[in-house]
Amino acid sequence: MENNRTTTTPSRLRAGFVGAGFMAEVHSRAVRAAGAEIAGIASSSPASAARAKDRLGVEQAYASVQDLLQDDTIDVIHVCTPNSTHHALAEAVIKAGKHVVCEKPLATNVHDATKLTELADAAGVVATVPFVYRFHPMIREARERIASGQTGHISTIQGSYLQDWLLTRDDDNWRVDAALGGPSRAFADIGSHLCDLLEFVSGERISRVGALSRTVFSGRANNKDVQTEDLVAAVFTTEAGTVGNLLVSQVAPGRKNRLMFEISGADSTLQFDQEAPETLWLGKRAGSQVLVRDPDALSPEAARLSVLPAGHPQGYQDAFNAFVADTYGAIHGDIRDGLPTFRDGLRSAVLTESIIESSKGGEWVDVPYLKELEGVQK
Repeated sequence: MENNRTTTTPSRLRAGFVGAGFMAEVHSRAVRAAGAEIAGIASSSPASAARAKDRLGVEQAYASVQDLLQDDTIDVIHVCTPNSTHHALAEAVIKAGKHVVCEKPLATNVHDATKLTELADAAGVVATVPFVYRFHPMIREARERIASGQTGHISTIQGSYLQDWLLTRDDDNWRVDAALGGPSRAFADIGSHLCDLLEFVSGERISRVGALSRTVFSGRANNKDVQTEDLVAAVFTTEAGTVGNLLVSQVAPGRKNRLMFEISGADSTLQFDQEAPETLWLGKRAGSQVLVRDPDALSPEAARLSVLPAGHPQGYQDAFNAFVADTYGAIHGDIRDGLPTFRDGLRSAVLTESIIESSKGGEWVDVPYLKELEGVQK
């Protein structure tokens, strides 16, 4: 029987990679699942690219990024490098006339993110950012239930994204260094995913924020003067007047990758937990239920992303695979609802700068409105 829910694209694109770390491995699995070839890779050095070629099964290692960009047989470039390099690399990819998938944050400031968004629009290339949690089927189910009015008028939104991989002073990573990761760490790294989901699912935009941040360790194993935050707490309001709060931490013991949100409306509450992505909790005054992913009982978009039958768990890599497949589908002219583009990356940069400003000043901050975000299809 033919599976009409598949997200595999119809022809074989040739993808190139810049960067050879953990995220490159995740991207590589998604590229193959989408039926494309990993044609080339460039990294921090020719030796690093050569090692990655063998490890990831890439067709060719390039001595430099410029050599990779000059290969006219490559259709799309995945930028999987430290945050501070994203702007220059994505700009070079677009100017080379290629489609681009750029890891988030799109840029470490709003100015650069705006330039990239305008450049991608002018060039007419497909330019996406991996806000991949959008691609869990139960996220699409939650979104559809709110959009169709089943939840009722939204009153409150709460969310958290908790990890423990930087729990101790001995834990360290390049992201801790503001020169590489940018002025925000915890929020830009994982809070961006949380806020993207809150807006994507609710259909509402955060308009004002009041934030507090804390750096638990002023020095770590390799970074002795830490300027980036370990955690952020914030309250917010949306353009529609909904009240919300969020907590983001990379120092929460026992939490590995716990992204959770709860949206309450007049008729019901929806709760999603990324560590249990096969279910959606539905709460009502008369009782609650746990909705388990079953493509035969879900909304069309949720069913499309359910590439496995009910009872066969899907997870993070499946969501990433769907994101890449939809990106490649857009390159072929098949643009799917909910594909996160550079505009969404710009939106994230705007929110990040607002959080930084509020936490430093200790006051409420109005989230700026940018003309570049007009007409965004969430």
